[in-house]
Order: sequence, then C-alpha cells, then structure tokens
Amino acid sequence: MDYFNIICIDDEREVLDAVVQDLSIFNPFFNIEECESAEECLQLLEELAAEESPVALIISDHVMPGKSGIELLIDIQKNNNFVGTKKILLTGLATQKDTINAINNAKLDNYLEKVWDKQKLVQMVKELLTEYIIERGFDYTDYNDILDPATLYRLLQ
Repeated sequence: MDYFNIICIDDEREVLDAVVQDLSIFNPFFNIEECESAEECLQLLEELAAEESPVALIISDHVMPGKSGIELLIDIQKNNNFVGTKKILLTGLATQKDTINAINNAKLDNYLEKVWDKQKLVQMVKELLTEYIIERGFDYTDYNDILDPATLYRLLQ
C-alpha cells in the first residue's frame, strides 16, 4: 500500500489543530503533516520530494505572515514534483480577486471558508483524495474504506 501525505498549513495553531483533528479519520491511511508557515511547508515539500513521498492534498490558509497561502499554492502548482496534488484554500478573508487568482494560477481544487463544517471538509477531502489516487494510477483497493464511493464510481466509468 502506498503511503500518501496530506499537508495542512495555517499560522494560527488552534486553527491548524482543529483542521488536523477534523481529518483524523484519514490517519490510518494517510500521513497528516502540519506546517505553521509557507516557508515551513516549502521545506517539508523539499524533503518529501527527495524521499519520493507523494503529496496527495494540501490545505492552506490564505493570510499568513511572509508568503500568503495563494502564493504558496501557486509555487506548488509550478513544481513538477507535485503534479496532480490536490489543493484546498481555507480562509475567511479572501477577496473575489484572491479567489480568482488562486483558481487560475494555483489550479485550486476547492475553497472552504472559516469557520467550516467538519462534515463538509471531510467529504471534500474524501472526494479529492479519491480523484488523486485514481488520476495518478495508484491501486485504490487498499483505500476503499476511506474513499468517496460516488467519486470512485464516476472516475472508474
């Protein structure tokens, strides 16, 4: 069974802890990494690329000191090591211009406003992880208990 990474980035520790807690159902199948800045995330991504450890999903806050979440996601989109990595922007402060920039230049897969609904986040993550595994050609059978059945059915037709 391949082991995939989910990376969560937020400069507010309590928000980061809440996201990770909400995603805890994915722990048996996915490695959940936490970063408190874009710079920390970029360093982690370098390490994971060197280890050839796949990054299935990145969930990033928008407003952070230094590099914003949108700038981070654009950088990741340009990096050939992370082709196909799914991306969610999690924010309460993005303007329409910011959101359009993220969609167009970071190839954002989804957007979720703070304060989010846990079930909505979990469902969104299930769908995106299902897409990632199928699109990248990995064996999905080991993940059947956690993947989204409707997305799986749609992609396998």
